[in-house]
Amino acid sequence: MKTFLRGLLGLAIAMPVMALLLIAGAWGRELWLSGRPALSGAEDTNPALIARGAYLARVANCAGCHSPRGGAPLAGGLPLGTPFGTLFSSNLTPDPETGLGRWSADDFWRAMHHGRSRDGRLLYPAFPYTSYTAMSREDADAIFAWLRQQPAVRQAAPAHQLGWPYRWQTALAVWRLMYFTPGDAPSQDEPGADRGASRGEGPQAVIARGRYLVQAVGHCAECHAPRNRLGALRDATGLRGGWHGVQGWTAPSLANPRAAGVQDWSEDEVAHWLRAGWSPRGAALGPMADVVAESLQHLSEADARAIAVYLRDLPREATTPAEFKPAPPAQLDLGRQVYAKHCADCHGDRGQGRRIDGQPAYPPLAGNRAVTLDAPQNLLQTLADGGYAPTTAAHPRPYGMPPWRQVLSEEEMAAVATVIRQSWGNQAPAVTAQDVLRLR
Repeated sequence: MKTFLRGLLGLAIAMPVMALLLIAGAWGRELWLSGRPALSGAEDTNPALIARGAYLARVANCAGCHSPRGGAPLAGGLPLGTPFGTLFSSNLTPDPETGLGRWSADDFWRAMHHGRSRDGRLLYPAFPYTSYTAMSREDADAIFAWLRQQPAVRQAAPAHQLGWPYRWQTALAVWRLMYFTPGDAPSQDEPGADRGASRGEGPQAVIARGRYLVQAVGHCAECHAPRNRLGALRDATGLRGGWHGVQGWTAPSLANPRAAGVQDWSEDEVAHWLRAGWSPRGAALGPMADVVAESLQHLSEADARAIAVYLRDLPREATTPAEFKPAPPAQLDLGRQVYAKHCADCHGDRGQGRRIDGQPAYPPLAGNRAVTLDAPQNLLQTLADGGYAPTTAAHPRPYGMPPWRQVLSEEEMAAVATVIRQSWGNQAPAVTAQDVLRLR
């Protein structure tokens, strides 16, 4: 008994000591990182540098998170929901009080590469410095040069609304100790960081450029890679898909041809889809439609092809398809009635889609991977809330999907989703009313 009590006493003493050592180690590492010299950068107003920054800011989709709905571009304040609370994006305009007006190029580089603000605060990884850390100094300087040319807007971001202990900088320091290491940014001489894809260099240079755009500038893993319970990316380079519970959408695996992998597509098909957001195989909807509209459609032809080459080269994910079980006849009968009444006019009685004036209008549902993902959330989100494919130069007239949330019951929505997933050669698990209720 005495031995047991001594063991408990030792454990009671050891646990706080270990916690203090962990905290001390986390802050010691942060002090070491903050003391590392920054790479030399130039605060240049060269028009070519600013133009390059404008392009890179588009590819990085800075405005997507830093422009509030209906507000001034890049003025921040957009709420970003997470499982740990709500964060608000920062003001990227050159306002000296609430934006980047007093920042230097070195300050901006530390934020992008080290995840540390000008005043020394650690930044939450909702700002994807976990990907931007692999961006080159030259590209970071170009983005900063462009941001400095934007109209200044005085608008302070609201305070983050995080629960305990996530609002503590110490907790963030411990998280970074476990999950974040600043990357080795490529130099300007490396093809991935420059424009190797547009200079007619070899296949490896094109793949390197595609990897750099996907993993660093485009930060695709922030959505298309799974996360652990503490929000850290797992296997960021694998791009095996992620679930975004707050938004209610699944970012499907880019390594699985049954999901969103493009290993079986041609290079032309992938490059076109990235810039158009639409192809005979399906359309971008939900958060991905925003990404195409605000970012990907502005890719150069060379960069779109570099991304296509890189994504087609990803190792295929070894997966076992979910077991297919036909839905009960009563559910299929109800689903067919709903489909004939509300869906067939646009998507066709055989799910073949529809063209108007010879141009693609409504995407096909037969063979559409977006509707046959193992998880039905994306299909249910589209049925419930509707939406539009992105308006792009290559697809300037997208047709919308009306919301059916207020029209269909949970049973009807589950039934029509099941019919779509189990007709015209589609074979995916049935959807239940409980699946629909989870979205509501």
